[in-house]
Amino acid sequence: MRFIKRFFQAIALPSLFLAVSGYFVWHAMHGERGLIAREQRFADIAAARAELGRAEAEREAMERRVSGLRGERLDRDQLDERARALLNMVGRDEVVVPYPPERRLY
Repeated sequence: MRFIKRFFQAIALPSLFLAVSGYFVWHAMHGERGLIAREQRFADIAAARAELGRAEAEREAMERRVSGLRGERLDRDQLDERARALLNMVGRDEVVVPYPPERRLY
């Protein structure tokens, strides 16, 4: 009986240490701020940066188109194109080529 008692006393502290270490290792991997969550955050950041790049490119394209409609440098061709698109009108000698809504020109 004494042997069993000494065995459990000898193994209690190392097993407690292993249990606590295992707890922290598991949370280091799977926790809210663990390595797996870190990789997910990096993927989210990369997706957000890609979306930011697309949004900036779209904004720059819009700024280029709007700059042609400003007062001091009015681009007559662009103004005519925009007016026809908004008013849905064409000239008598023009041909209209329809295109699907997902392939917009501007």
